Amino acid sequence: SVLVCVIKACEVLCKHQVLLSFCRYYFPCQRWLAVEEDDGQIARELVPVDEAFVKKDSENDGQSPATLGLEQKAKSTTYTVKVKTGDKKNAGTDANVFIILYGSKDDTGIVSLKASKSNKNKFERGKVDEFTVESVDIGDLKKIKIGHDNKGNSTGWFLEWVEIDAPSVGQCLKFPCGRWLDKSEDDGAVERIIFPAELQTIEYIPFVPYEITVYTSDIFGAGTDADVFIVLYGSDGICTQQKSLCLNKREQRMYFERNSVNQFIVELEDVGDIIEKIRIGHKGGGLNSGWHLDRVTIRRLLPNGKFTRTRSACSLGISTVLGQMLMSS
Repeated sequence: SVLVCVIKACEVLCKHQVLLSFCRYYFPCQRWLAVEEDDGQIARELVPVDEAFVKKDSENDGQSPATLGLEQKAKSTTYTVKVKTGDKKNAGTDANVFIILYGSKDDTGIVSLKASKSNKNKFERGKVDEFTVESVDIGDLKKIKIGHDNKGNSTGWFLEWVEIDAPSVGQCLKFPCGRWLDKSEDDGAVERIIFPAELQTIEYIPFVPYEITVYTSDIFGAGTDADVFIVLYGSDGICTQQKSLCLNKREQRMYFERNSVNQFIVELEDVGDIIEKIRIGHKGGGLNSGWHLDRVTIRRLLPNGKFTRTRSACSLGISTVLGQMLMSS
């Protein structure tokens, strides 16, 4: 058999030739591989989708990125990785830190921790850095390996602990370390395998992925640079946590421009098949915080592979911190 890979813009196409017949595997990406963009990852695991699904969606006026993204999100797991550097003299490091997550089925391979969401300078003394790691299902998380390449002016590192939260699984694990990763300290190791502390494990109801499409109005001054958030409300008083739609200030400046359509895929608490209303708004601040919102569309992927779709209309200016909208299917 012969495997041929063709890399195109936004997708990878693989043809597997067996006895003169072809099987096509489509691996859409449509994400940045850049430290300063998206979640900061420079390598991604891609999930294959059916060829008919790709062709059908590509004919839908350019709506394929969100549809494919929602399907792929449901097939993968997003981990929030928090790393605590110890509060000791020379505890911080300038070396390149990596992590490997080992599950009951597979592992993530080496993931470079380059883009901290919480600090401009990573792995400083006493600080907690937050990273995003995405992977196709590796099963139950069993252990991690974390280390660095020992390169730079100050390479020694005292690692206090690592915390890994997987909302789609409904589990948050703590990996205590409390040791040096330094060739001149402790046992001289610069990488360590760490197991979770069972008594510090937190379990909760798993989150589900939602596709949220936001339409900003086409009137003068409609756009905003503020931090936009959303809350979803289901039946029986169930609601999600308040979730910011932008990952950083750079995205805040890029999105929610006049007459723009912005799509986000976020993991939130499951409020059920019917969304009764949402609360959407921003936190104010800055010169361009006023926002005129036209409407919001929300979809979620059901276990049977079908989509639910919920639409709301607003056509109101949001100059205070929130607006509330009833939903209609």
